Amino acid sequence: MGKEYHLKTPLSVEDIEPLRSGDRVTISGIIYTARDAAHRKIMELIEAEKELPIPIEGQIIYYVGPSPAPPGRVIGAAGPTTSYRMDPFAPKLLELGLKGMIGKGKRSKEVIEAMVRHKGVYMAAIGGAGALMARAIKAARVVAYEELGPEAVRELRVESLPAIVVNDTLGNDLYVEGQKKYRIN
Repeated sequence: MGKEYHLKTPLSVEDIEPLRSGDRVTISGIIYTARDAAHRKIMELIEAEKELPIPIEGQIIYYVGPSPAPPGRVIGAAGPTTSYRMDPFAPKLLELGLKGMIGKGKRSKEVIEAMVRHKGVYMAAIGGAGALMARAIKAARVVAYEELGPEAVRELRVESLPAIVVNDTLGNDLYVEGQKKYRIN
């Protein structure tokens, strides 16, 4: 594995340029949640040149639809969802200044190219560990599209949210590198 970094949002290019695929990160600060339905609504606003419900510049979007909060908790299980469903939207958001995305699974060639072009990173969270991820979330509130239920856009205040860099600003891909490392020829 690579190095360890602690990131504090919002992110700058200088914060993410040193990151390499395989590096472990913890994230503290404000991040936002959005899945495919919310991304479609955000893209409609972008196309109509209307104000967005969340800031994009320097931000991280976590692809998650958390379960309802149990008594005494700010959020329920908050494990990542499959990222490729957001691939049609990610290049435009990166162009607008998005610096990080968190989810699970591979990204398309177009998204990886957009991360290189606009200096962004994609990080994987541990699938199946939604309760563990929820422990790093200290506050959560719906900020847009409440009608989408679990897929509403939320603002999360996180402390030391763990993730692994999959795609960095150079276009490296941990999934490709991992397969090469363990391939038997």
